[in-house]
Amino acid sequence: MRILAVDTSTNVASAAILEDEVIIGEYNCNRGKTHSQRLMPMVQHLMETAGLTVSDIDAFSASIGPGSFTGLRIGVTTIKAMAFAAEKPVISVHTLDALAYNIPFAENLVCPMIDARNNQVFTAIYRFIGGKLERLTEYLGIPVTELADTLRVMDGKITFLGDACSMHKEYFEHELGDRVRIASANTALAKASSVAILAGKAYREGKLESYYDMVPFYLRKSQAERERENRKVKDD
Repeated sequence: MRILAVDTSTNVASAAILEDEVIIGEYNCNRGKTHSQRLMPMVQHLMETAGLTVSDIDAFSASIGPGSFTGLRIGVTTIKAMAFAAEKPVISVHTLDALAYNIPFAENLVCPMIDARNNQVFTAIYRFIGGKLERLTEYLGIPVTELADTLRVMDGKITFLGDACSMHKEYFEHELGDRVRIASANTALAKASSVAILAGKAYREGKLESYYDMVPFYLRKSQAERERENRKVKDD
């Protein structure tokens, strides 16, 4: 079993190949949202380095969101095109699930956060129970104040990770005190290897999709869409 996975949900562009249960290659670049320029050369170089062609891949996977609207479209469209050309299935992986899986078997609560602007984050709260990642909340797009209120009534220390950590670290330390832990730099940001591992689990369980069915999971409307709706309400 070989799975090619990408993650373009945040500033990080990432691609990885899973062979059976081993990550045989991964490229990550955290230099801004130039995914339209970086992703395909990154994938091509990864495939060449691994000595593989598209026909050697059994399934294709993408992190489908939530996250950057443009980034998600680039990653999902790329994977769908490759799967269509190779006549292979795809596997959708939620971005927050993959982020949480960056720190498998953590004893703390795990709280990935993706910047959603205006002091809001895309988030969910997880715990590893019996070695299995369990999501304790819905996928959320909420103000950081609401996330702090949610965590305040839950027991245990909390490990935060994701691109919003650096923005809101001091706030959560002030609100939640010594319960707060921040993931180390090598696990804090989105990685296609985590997408690939979760996709591998889905593959073994037979949870495959047609390329036609893979769509981004935006969680909420874009800022441009919200502004258009607000203008329409005012005009009415």
